[in-house]
Amino acid sequence: MASLRDIKNRIDSTTKTKQITSAMELVSASKMSKAEQNARSFVPYSEKIKEVVASIASNNVDASHPMLEHREVKKTGYLVITSDRGLAGAFNSNVLKALLKAVQERHNSTDEYTVIAIGRVGYEFCRKQNMPVAKSIIGLSDQPDFVDIKELASETVQMFSDEEIDELTIFYNHYVSAISQKVTEDKLLPIGEIDSSTSTSQYEYEPNQEQILEVLLPQYAESLIYGALLDSKASEHAARMTAMRSATDNAEELIDDLTLSYNRARQAAITQEITEIIGGVSALE
Repeated sequence: MASLRDIKNRIDSTTKTKQITSAMELVSASKMSKAEQNARSFVPYSEKIKEVVASIASNNVDASHPMLEHREVKKTGYLVITSDRGLAGAFNSNVLKALLKAVQERHNSTDEYTVIAIGRVGYEFCRKQNMPVAKSIIGLSDQPDFVDIKELASETVQMFSDEEIDELTIFYNHYVSAISQKVTEDKLLPIGEIDSSTSTSQYEYEPNQEQILEVLLPQYAESLIYGALLDSKASEHAARMTAMRSATDNAEELIDDLTLSYNRARQAAITQEITEIIGGVSALE
């Protein structure tokens, strides 16, 4: 049985751990609120650029662009979004499991795919699994701006235009609620059919629709990547908040159990001392 000192030390260390996890929960809750607001604020822009692209594509049957054309898939690009740090429960492992499963089921050789990694955890995982990583970015802030990933997003889209890859699929955690995040797989390129039924606006294009499409489609694809990143950041903070809350609750339960063990050990020690005193008195008589 552990000594009173050992139990007391464990209670003290667990109490300190509980204070840390509780503070981290509050910090993550604050970051989640801001990240959720960022993700929601980006939706109007994303919907508007989608509406304009849909308007051009639907009103001009002759409109063509490499990003709209399906071609034989010789090489696939996988863009995976993870965090730079752990302590977020299954946030990273779930999305990486989905990526690994897709790669194992769809490809027989590393020549058939490449990975674009956003986040240190995903980058290191791909390296350990000997997956080819074409591009990566780590050290993004908790509230990233578009300029932070503009170069990566632009180069990734250009890889498709240059036919270095024939399709681009993204894996990330979609923010559902503060306690729920869903691993999502979306095909970004080539851009599939865009629903234009909700578009009621009429546009006049200068100089012409084809030239506008040439500029707008890459921006649209880049906006999809940035929108997924904002969504993933909100999910990350929510997952870390939940994980820290669970750790705090577990620490409380452990402290209660240790306190009970401490009281029992202390009671047993007092009883032993009383027994020894009584035995000593009896011996003197």
